[in-house]
Amino acid sequence: MDALAEQNSALADEQSNDEAADLYFSEGAFDPPVLRAALGRLPAPVLVLAGELDGGPRPELARRSAEVFRNAESVVQPGAGHYPWLDDPEWFVRHVVAFLDAGDAVLPSAE
Repeated sequence: MDALAEQNSALADEQSNDEAADLYFSEGAFDPPVLRAALGRLPAPVLVLAGELDGGPRPELARRSAEVFRNAESVVQPGAGHYPWLDDPEWFVRHVVAFLDAGDAVLPSAE
């Protein structure tokens, strides 16, 4: 682990919401077939980006997740883990900006 990874790991507890995590998979929290159908109707372009070394979601699961959307692109960042913007910020920014530029995405206002 390098210094940046150690620093990020040290912040994990502060940046985690255990209550939300407990509810995420609780009974009745979501209905997978209903969710898949709703996501399949989403007209917006979707970028599903996973790090090659990420344990969750693993790249194959990210690819399968992208298949749910009608207009999705799946990208795997080489050598990246769960925080790809830290592992190779230039690669990450280049691919995210290219995706946004290609779709003429309208970004929400910062105001």
